[in-house]
Parts: sequence; structure tokens; C-alpha cells
Amino acid sequence: MAAIGFDNQKYLTIQSQQIKERISQFGGKLYLEFGGKLFDDYHASRVLPGFEPDSKIRMLQQLREDVEIVIAINASDIEKNKMRGDLGIRYDDDVLRLIDIFRGLGLYVGSVVLTQYSGQGAADAFLNRLKTLGIRCFRHYPIPGYPSNVPFIVSEEGLGKNDYIETSHSLIVVTAPGPGSGKMATCLSQLYHEHKRGIQAGYAKFETFPIWNLPLKHPVNLAYEAATADLDDVNMIDPFHLEAYGKTTVNYNRDVEIFPVLNAIFQRIQGSSPYQSPTDMGVNMAGYCIVNDDVCCDASRQEILRRYYTACMELVQGKGSEATVRKLELVMNQAGVTAEICPAVAASLQKAQDTGAPAGAMVLPDGRVVTGKTSGTLGAASALLLNALKALGGIGDQFELISAQVLEPVCRLKTEYLKHKNPRLHTDEVLLALAISALTNPLAELAQQQLPKLRGCDAHFTVILNEEDLALLKRLGIRATCEPRYENKCLYHK
Repeated sequence: MAAIGFDNQKYLTIQSQQIKERISQFGGKLYLEFGGKLFDDYHASRVLPGFEPDSKIRMLQQLREDVEIVIAINASDIEKNKMRGDLGIRYDDDVLRLIDIFRGLGLYVGSVVLTQYSGQGAADAFLNRLKTLGIRCFRHYPIPGYPSNVPFIVSEEGLGKNDYIETSHSLIVVTAPGPGSGKMATCLSQLYHEHKRGIQAGYAKFETFPIWNLPLKHPVNLAYEAATADLDDVNMIDPFHLEAYGKTTVNYNRDVEIFPVLNAIFQRIQGSSPYQSPTDMGVNMAGYCIVNDDVCCDASRQEILRRYYTACMELVQGKGSEATVRKLELVMNQAGVTAEICPAVAASLQKAQDTGAPAGAMVLPDGRVVTGKTSGTLGAASALLLNALKALGGIGDQFELISAQVLEPVCRLKTEYLKHKNPRLHTDEVLLALAISALTNPLAELAQQQLPKLRGCDAHFTVILNEEDLALLKRLGIRATCEPRYENKCLYHK
């Protein structure tokens, strides 16, 4: 069983209590800007072992009677057909997906707000689609000089032009399908309109990372820098908190840079600001729930290494930049990370050297390392997957999980009828063949039963895997990385 470094139940309890206290602080109504992912925060679960990916949504479910969700989406992102990289769907479709999920969890979705709206055709079409579905919609407009021209922003020509979002609950969670959606501006607009109506309301921010009460160069915080290496985010000491309280806390550059402006907006709207620093705005209690710092440090270093390999792979694929790779190298140096911390790396490279072909290796939950080599019928990922299932099921190498009578016809189907040049089976095809074999082979059935044990295992491959294999490994919960090179020298890889 994997070591636990984070007390998830404690987190649910004290995080809920902290939010309740913040609601009371502002007279019974709070706009809570939710950064990051609400119900699939796998980064947090990787660097804080014990953190459940759906912890944030479970915490909100504890406050169900108080919660109303507002989803913000940038109208320009709709016009550009912006995609979520992790899901491969457009932002506008993700809004509908989020509404379905929130409703399925018993949470009330009050409305959708289109930010930066300026009459975009695609945005109008989406508004009509939402209205047809019975979803309340609102428009917020571009404000010249935002966020620096405070007098204009806090005026009838600035925030005053935005639609007022009518809400009915005490905790208004403002979330979005991705960054740059205008969550903070939505909260500020609502504070302006609530104040005009004589309604007391406050603002707070919920960002899990960086964790404010961990050291600046703690591996957990460095792992956040690694996760945002393609952006301009940098962790830094909060100078406003240090000046106000004499205490060192960690925040990130964008919040520190915007705080003086945000503070001025608060003062102009409400007469005074409730906050002395960006750290004051946050409600994150994650740092108090770390129960084994060594475990979280080790997990964070592994995450930094994975981010580095991913960035190197994306650079070769034309999806990333050299600047991102260089920044990750700096983060690795700060965290003391080298490839040696993941045993799968050395094992896969050795297997490739021994066989003269692409190979892979995986670290099993008990620490054993298994390898897989490329053959005429199986690629490195497929072979590794089968070998890992054998090892977990205690099945000897001499036993066959999928007979040649099953493998060979499938390979022939691929080359003769589907016109694939490569007869080797992808991981999804191997699992289908394994399921068929399980009908007559008890060992294949035993191997299938081991699949859940692969979740959280680290694997490394000596070449870049195809998209199908990477996607399947991700669905199984295997944390796969690749050396930044292709198996062949072709220009087109698919």
C-alpha cells in the first residue's frame, strides 16, 4: 500500500469550517473564486498522497445548502474554439459538462456568465443554446484600462455596465473551464452591484497551490512551479503579508502583482479593504493537513521529473517550447531532482540496450520493477502492461496470457485488411485480446483482475509512445513518461 502523506478527512473538515467562517466575516454572503480543478485535481493527489482528486467537490457537498455555482467563460475563447488540453473538448462544451456533473452531485448551478463579451457570433450562438436549455445567462463586457484604471473600473461605465447576476445562496462559487475566463473580474463586478443594492458581500480565493504556509522552495511548491512552467507563474514571498504581520508566506507572482490594484478596487467599492495581503484573500487549509512531509516531498520530486519528461517530449512534438524545458531544469536543480529518483528510467534504458529495441519499465506498488520489450506482435507498452499484470498476479513468465491463436489473427487483420504498416498491438487492443482469452484461460482472468493495482504506478519508455497507448495508460492511472525521441526518423508520427 502506498504511503500516505496527507489527511484527506481532516482537510474536508477544516476547509469547510474555514469557508463558513469567511462567509460569516462578510455578513452572510461570499463570492469564492475557485482556481484549479474542482473535482479532478490529479496534480494535488500526486504531490499530496492521500489527497482525493474529488476532495474540493466533496467539501462543497458538505456545504450543499449554502452553495450556488456560477460558471464563467470568456466569450473570446468561444469564438476561438479554445480546447481543454486534458479532455480534448471545447470550453463551451465543457461548460455543459460541468453543469451536468455539478447537478449530478446535488449542487445548484445558478447561471453562466460570458465575460469579455463584445457581440461575438459564436458567443451569441452559445447564449441562445444555453437559453434553450433553460440555463440563466449573463454578459460581462470588456473594460478599457482594466485592471489598472481603478476610477473608471469602479464606475457605471466600468463594472456598472455588466449584467447583475441574481444569486440566492450565501456561498457563490465562481468557477470556469480553464484559466483566463474572468473569474476574479466576475466576483468584483458582483461586489460592485451588491454594494449598490445595499447587500453585504465579500470575496475570497481558493487556490490549492502554492501552499502559503510551506517554505518557498518546498518540493510541493516547486512541483506547482513545474506544473505551470509554460506560464509566467513564479512562487514568491508575499511582501504585503510580511510587512503587515512580520510573517513569511508564499504566494505567486500574479496575485502579488495585482494585489495593490485589487485593494484599491475594494476600497473604492466598499470604502475599505478587508485584506492586508494576497495571502489574506486565500482560504486554503491544505498545508495543515500534511501528516508526513517526507512522503509529500518524495511524491513532489517524482512529479517534477514527470513534468520535465513531458515538456521534453512536447518540445520534440512541436507542442512545447525550449523555455519551458529550461525552466523545468532550474526547478529540478532547486528540488534536487535527477532521473535516478525513478527506478523505471534506468531499467527501461538498460532493457532497450540489451534488446536493441524500444523498451519500457514500471515500478509496481511493492517497489518491484518490471520491464517490457518490443516484439513482432507487441509494442513496448503492451508487453510491459502484460508483464506488470503477470507480476501482480503472481503468474510465472513461462505462462501465456494470450495465445498465438488470438494474437496472430488480430495482427493480420491490422496489416492485411486495415492496411496498418505496423502489426504490433496497441495497449487497448491487447486488453481486448486479454478479455477474450479470459473466457477460456483462468490466468488471463487473474491478470485482468490486477488492473486496478496499476493506478499510481510510474512507468518510463525509451521512445515516445503513440497517442492511443498514452491515453490508455492514463485511463489506467499509470503515470507514464517517455524519452524525447521517436522510434524511427520519419517526419510524420501518428
